[in-house]
Amino acid sequence: MMFNNIFKFSQNKLNYFYNNSLFLQNIDKFILPFILLTFISSTFMSSDSIGLFAIVIIFLTLVKMLFTPKQNVEFNHFEVWLILYFMIVIVSLFGSTLFMQSLKGFFKTFIYIGFYFSIVKYLKDNLSKIPLILGTILLCIGAESILGVFQSTLHLEAISTWQDTSNLNPEDIISRVYGTLKPLNPNLYGGYLVCGLPAVLGSVFYFLNKKHYKLAIISLALTLAAVYAIFQTGCRGAYLAMILIFGAAFLISAKFFWNNFKKIYISIIGSAICFFIMVLTCVSSLRLRFLSIFAMRNDSSNSFRFNVYHSSLEMFKDNWLLGIGVGNKNFREIYGLYMKTGFDALSAYNIYLETAVESGIFALIAFLGLLVTLSIEAVKYIFNSKDTEKIIYTCACIIGIWAVMFHGLVDTIYFRPQLQFIFWTYVAIISAILSKKSNPI
Repeated sequence: MMFNNIFKFSQNKLNYFYNNSLFLQNIDKFILPFILLTFISSTFMSSDSIGLFAIVIIFLTLVKMLFTPKQNVEFNHFEVWLILYFMIVIVSLFGSTLFMQSLKGFFKTFIYIGFYFSIVKYLKDNLSKIPLILGTILLCIGAESILGVFQSTLHLEAISTWQDTSNLNPEDIISRVYGTLKPLNPNLYGGYLVCGLPAVLGSVFYFLNKKHYKLAIISLALTLAAVYAIFQTGCRGAYLAMILIFGAAFLISAKFFWNNFKKIYISIIGSAICFFIMVLTCVSSLRLRFLSIFAMRNDSSNSFRFNVYHSSLEMFKDNWLLGIGVGNKNFREIYGLYMKTGFDALSAYNIYLETAVESGIFALIAFLGLLVTLSIEAVKYIFNSKDTEKIIYTCACIIGIWAVMFHGLVDTIYFRPQLQFIFWTYVAIISAILSKKSNPI
């Protein structure tokens, strides 16, 4: 591989600096804090500030590859799709009529993918740090969940038009919580909690496997807090994604519990279903909010999305090969030519449609190829591996990925850095676990 030849040449030439530098010999110890700071800063800092930590990680990883002996690049099968996707995005960039606007969006994509490969490289050399990284995500989600619980008691006033209240009684209007994520928005907050919930839920099984029962109880309490906070966001896409999370968790866990704990397993599933039905039955505001998903054009939010979908499809039809260029700035610029009057939009409100509009049909195919191949390889590992700890990591990560992608059917908060960095960390953890280094032949 060309990159490995370049790295090998550089490592040979710069070997003197490595042998005489404590910084280079311990560079992973400097990379780790910036990884953790990326997650922590996501809870309260702006997108640009969060990105600075990711840029530092990418830079330090490049330095590591150039100076540290025997460092090379190897790809899993699903990563070929990611490389193909990135190459198509580059072609789309240079084919865009709004090059400068697309360039900023391209740099964001470069940072996300660069961050992903940096995390993969770090974890392949430090597989034991997976609990620390997932634990940091757990603490961030836990803190935001507890804050959401407190916000729900304050009956916050909406700071923008977040809910169609025209057909609701005042007592049936949800006081939608929004946490501390920037910009303040309950849909972003709901998507963030959904993205991190599998890590919190996975920690329950992790601590049970380690026989740390007190920590397992704390993790369970944080899981319940996250579930409650998601309900209070009023984010209907998050509701659906949360159902997927628990459904997938129960199905996968059947491998471990069905034979020996069939009655307990069925009881837990039945209790969870009854609890969900009870919440929707007893809390009218949540019931009406959930049922509004199926109101179609009778709900203004739904109607708005349908108008955006229609306009975005027209954009795609006219730019199906290379798209309009990646990034929301050029999306808004082009969208103005297609939108219905009074229905301006920041995005397509569907990540698959957004990908197709921005980078064309082949970028969408590559992105879907990544998701499908990754899912197949992760599920195969889950059902074939005997390493319980790694199975728990893989389950948490792949369910988190599915949840974000499912939520992405009706929203595009996936493109916000708060979700992107967790999402790509999940993919990186799976990649590190599936690597030949972690599973030698």
